[in-house]
Amino acid sequence: MKTINILVTGGAGYIGSCLIPELLKKHDVKILDNLTYGYYGLLPNLGNSNFEFFHGDIRDTKDIENALKNIDLVIHLAALVGYPACKAQPKLAKEINHLATKKLVKYCKVPIVFASTGSCYGPLTEVCTENSPLKPATEYSKTKIDAEREIRKCDDFIIYRFSTGFGLSLRPRLDLLVNDFVIKAVKNKELIIYEKDYWRSFVHVRDIVRSFLFALDHFDEMNHEIYNVGSEELCLTKKDVALAIKKYVDFHLKFAQFGTDPDKRNYKVSFQKIRDLGFKTKYSLDDGIKELIQASMFIDHKKEYYNDKVFK
Repeated sequence: MKTINILVTGGAGYIGSCLIPELLKKHDVKILDNLTYGYYGLLPNLGNSNFEFFHGDIRDTKDIENALKNIDLVIHLAALVGYPACKAQPKLAKEINHLATKKLVKYCKVPIVFASTGSCYGPLTEVCTENSPLKPATEYSKTKIDAEREIRKCDDFIIYRFSTGFGLSLRPRLDLLVNDFVIKAVKNKELIIYEKDYWRSFVHVRDIVRSFLFALDHFDEMNHEIYNVGSEELCLTKKDVALAIKKYVDFHLKFAQFGTDPDKRNYKVSFQKIRDLGFKTKYSLDDGIKELIQASMFIDHKKEYYNDKVFK
């Protein structure tokens, strides 16, 4: 794709902090973010003449209209993300994830690449393809499905249903399962796992970034479609993840016989559709585990980096 002007909503977040430097290698990039989780992820981009930051709220119509000026394409990341945060604040989840997306679609006249989630599938016994029935089990997945419906009203769009992210970002997230398990194993020397045989699919944050770059290069052939993003090799049980961490960290691992995990996702996913177009993930579970172990000396897991802070 030729050099274009790209708006990234929520660009200071977990994915955006990794994505923006890659986009700036070829494109002009504007960020719309209210800095709920801080500005650290944006600092490396300051001084780049192709970078612009717009401090605003995706829920505000005027902010949306101003941010969209002179834009050729939108990457829509802004969201209240994850089961705990959306359960704690369902009204806010609807406002940000669904209603703000509806506003964005109303005023946006350019193509959109939208970050949705594999959580939309819920607990399914069959391998999930993009045509599988959606059985959302959480407020997060429900609001993302509603947002997908709005995005499909656009003239041009790509919807990505991402596997659960893991790995390091300048805006770390320890509420993500792999990241959470690694840091607890290192810091607490103990990990208790409920429902160890539940399946999840995972994708490294740098592969999420690569998928957006892939979408820019292949937009015409991917247009008007939904794609699962991840790898069958990273469809793993929670037990699989814990045992992989065990290879690098000495900690007490306990599989609980009683009690449940409130997040009931349990599914396997097919990524054949996007793989047939040429996209394959590059980073392994071990890559993420090793970098998180190295980063653990800098992370205070009791104070920050979670997605459940109180919004006003």
